[in-house]
Amino acid sequence: QVQLVESGGGLVQAGGSLRLSCAISGSDFRINFMAWYRQYPGKERESIAGIPTGGSADYADSVKGRFSMSVDNAKNTVYLQMNSLKPEDTAVYYCNVYGMRLPEGRPFSSWGQGTRVTVSS
Repeated sequence: QVQLVESGGGLVQAGGSLRLSCAISGSDFRINFMAWYRQYPGKERESIAGIPTGGSADYADSVKGRFSMSVDNAKNTVYLQMNSLKPEDTAVYYCNVYGMRLPEGRPFSSWGQGTRVTVSS
């Protein structure tokens, strides 16, 4: 089983920064893609950043130039650095990984528990 534990959310003033972390644990799996989503109340989760294993990150237009996604393979942790935060960034943020269970090759998708980010004006 692949588990994701997020941390780093909180309250910040507009223009400030936060760094979210997503620690990945488990065994017998291979990750193909990692992503960050956010969810506003009453809305569906939306993808804001994603990176294929060994590839480059891509970002939604709403966060491009302000957010940066990175991966520390030694720590099995995915990060989302959020700069120049705006009140409209207030949401619950989730990390997601997609990959294959080994050795059978069965696909899986796992989610973190979510971490709340609140940006005050």
